[in-house]
Amino acid sequence: MSKYVVGLDFGTDSVRAVLVDTANGETLESEVRWYRRWKEEKYCNAPENRFRQHPLDHIEGMEATIRTIVKRSAVKPENIVGICVDTTGSSPVPVDKTGKALALTPGFEENPNAMMVLWKDHTSIKEAAEINHLARNWGGIDYTEYIGGVYSSEWFWAKILHIAREDRAVKEAAWSWMEHCDQMTFILTGEKDPESFKRSRCAAGHKAMWHESWGGLPEDDFLSRLDPYLVKVKNNLYTDTYTSDVVAGNLSKEWSEKLGLTENTVVAVGTFDAHAGAVGAGAEAFSLVRVMGTSTCDIMVAPKEVIGDNAVKGICGQVDGSVVPGWVGLEAGQSAFGDLLAWFKEIISWPLQNLLPETELISPETRKQLLEEMKSKIIPALSAQAEKIPAEESVPLALDWINGRRTPFADQALKSAITGLSLGTRAPHIFRALVEAICFGAKKIVDRFEDEGVAIKSVVGIGGVAKKAPFVMQTLADVLNRPIRIAVSDQAPALGAAIYAAVAAGVYPDVEEAVRAMGSPMEKTYEPRPGIVELYKEKYRHYEALAGFIEERTHKNNVKATSDV
Repeated sequence: MSKYVVGLDFGTDSVRAVLVDTANGETLESEVRWYRRWKEEKYCNAPENRFRQHPLDHIEGMEATIRTIVKRSAVKPENIVGICVDTTGSSPVPVDKTGKALALTPGFEENPNAMMVLWKDHTSIKEAAEINHLARNWGGIDYTEYIGGVYSSEWFWAKILHIAREDRAVKEAAWSWMEHCDQMTFILTGEKDPESFKRSRCAAGHKAMWHESWGGLPEDDFLSRLDPYLVKVKNNLYTDTYTSDVVAGNLSKEWSEKLGLTENTVVAVGTFDAHAGAVGAGAEAFSLVRVMGTSTCDIMVAPKEVIGDNAVKGICGQVDGSVVPGWVGLEAGQSAFGDLLAWFKEIISWPLQNLLPETELISPETRKQLLEEMKSKIIPALSAQAEKIPAEESVPLALDWINGRRTPFADQALKSAITGLSLGTRAPHIFRALVEAICFGAKKIVDRFEDEGVAIKSVVGIGGVAKKAPFVMQTLADVLNRPIRIAVSDQAPALGAAIYAAVAAGVYPDVEEAVRAMGSPMEKTYEPRPGIVELYKEKYRHYEALAGFIEERTHKNNVKATSDV
């Protein structure tokens, strides 16, 4: 009897579900649902780096996508044996004592602080700095040791600390907090006790300073020096964590009816999208899988006997079992990748968005259609023209820190920069500079791993940018001076989640065997071009010099601002 599993992938803008045949990894059906409230830009304030999402966007999307693929496939419900959820992270949600998201309770429905704090929210830069200072100076364990030595404002405790200080009502009402991947898994299983619920090893280890060597989460004395509230949160969290090949529970009666499935369907422990993506793309030892979308997550697995107790400095964490149980998962990344190019698209779209609506020469409907058509053509047109610019021609130099820096050594206070502009600079020149910048940022990650003694034997690209932007991928191959293999699957994170579900459901004994049967093959390889490689080696040195200048200036300005206060 054929068995099928569902992989559910919550991205920044949308949720996608895939129905996968466990025999060969073939996707029978897929469905995407955009977050309605997020698309309307509700609850966010970009100038303040505040990015929040309403849980209803996720709950509605989860129901609509899974129900659609189940119905459309005509697969018998009893043959769909497992579900696994992957999400962005760290994206924590405040919850009440029953595990319900605070934004779903009376009085908090429209309060951004009661909603999910999205990974890209950087309102807690100050709190992250406090955590880092305390970790180095309190006289006890440095809890940042296995997360690269720097705690980020993108992560769990910094965000909770910021909300607690900003919103007393949320602080008092939130019994605890759950990562997004845990929250959605919790909902599917119908659990009512957050304390006994199986939490994600991936989320806990990479974002919440959980580590086996010190018995779990940071000790009370450390957290209380930041805020006693964090001790309350910790006491309502967890000690043990679980890998995503483990069953979190079965689908509840309520959700089995909503989705058209049975209560026999198991729900695996949740995980993060990038880690699931690495599994979907094959997850080979020492292969760096770059999940390239709005940002990047760079994921690698290595044998425990190779990594040992060595703490890799400057990355975003190393956690036993976070990607493949029995292996050490290592994570790095860039806070903006596609987002940098999208930012430039918005900059040059300003006249279209602000002046076109004022014209009376065409009808309102035509104006709307024209705006949508023009915006859809901007990036492809810029890519085509930028690619025609000779590599040796003078092109501006840019930094990729439009949303701060994730790796090496997380610092969300850093900003982007562009230098070398002239009267001859045109939009395609700037676009090319931005593409080169995100590729130079990727090289810094590769250098960081290798400087720490972690060899990279191959590089694999997955995600929207990898599939849809050949100019970016060729530039990346040239800058890294390495072949870049592209996975066939359009939905590698969702496929990876499905692979976890297949193991949790008992179809395969372990993730490694499931990957061999269900993992995505490769469809294309971008080879570095020797002549261009040499040009980029020189330009990379200029990138490093600009990066050093901007970082030094940023830190001097921050010190001055602090002393002025």
